[in-house]
Amino acid sequence: MTLSKIFLFCLIHVNWAFFVANAHTKGENEFRYYEHNAPEHVKKFYKENHTKQTLDFVLQQKAKYRPLDKKVMSVWEAFEQLNTLVDESDPDLDLPQIYHAFQTAQAMRKDDQPRWLILTGFIHDLGKVLTLFDEPQWATVGDTFPVGCAYSNKVIFYDYFANNPDWNSTTYQQECGIYNPGCGLKNVHMSWGHDEYLYYVMKNHLPEEALYIIRYHSFYALHKENEYQHLLDDYDKKMLPWLKLFQQYDLYSKSEEKIDIEKLYPYYKKLVAEFLPAKLNW
Repeated sequence: MTLSKIFLFCLIHVNWAFFVANAHTKGENEFRYYEHNAPEHVKKFYKENHTKQTLDFVLQQKAKYRPLDKKVMSVWEAFEQLNTLVDESDPDLDLPQIYHAFQTAQAMRKDDQPRWLILTGFIHDLGKVLTLFDEPQWATVGDTFPVGCAYSNKVIFYDYFANNPDWNSTTYQQECGIYNPGCGLKNVHMSWGHDEYLYYVMKNHLPEEALYIIRYHSFYALHKENEYQHLLDDYDKKMLPWLKLFQQYDLYSKSEEKIDIEKLYPYYKKLVAEFLPAKLNW
């Protein structure tokens, strides 16, 4: 399938009722509104996610996907795989992932952010191609959190952790658990999903700031709630401002505003080629 056909496919298969000329713009307090008014499918997602994301599961998934031996494909082929995926964990957007990619990147472009950051905004969710390998959404999307130590009550739907086998481990439910204070997030096992996976895929191709954003952009308990400070090292503290900046674009760019993908495509084709090889190992 050619690149133009990929975007044409997206345009045809989107419910255009979502796109209106005078789209409603949400206020910041209207995003990530979970606990009381979250749709039932979001609650169901997090109940399964918080129950099944154990330390053992995370270690198994890391061993399975670190070799990057599942597929060889371009960024555009990855987008093709995602053009019908709607994130079950997201209460703010019911559109295929390609639209969120363009919304995030275009918001950065409008503010004249560095080109590497615009690219990061464009590709940051491509790890969701895990669904291509038959991974369920609870092991692909949603907020991430450390495993092997106590859960913060600022993680969304914290109460659902009571069904996780790790909840009953005395060691895992200590503040630092299996880690040392100040060990750095690079030494912490996060719940498995698209963040960690895409970090592996992009590790040898992007600036360290971009890789840090990709790896932890779903770790809202840290960059939005300021939790887990006891695990951070100096490197994390240096990178955290980038993560907080990215969060503003990732979250608050979501809207029902119409995007002319065909018009934007040449810019992003050139941007992707500037930083990434034609094919990547996945």
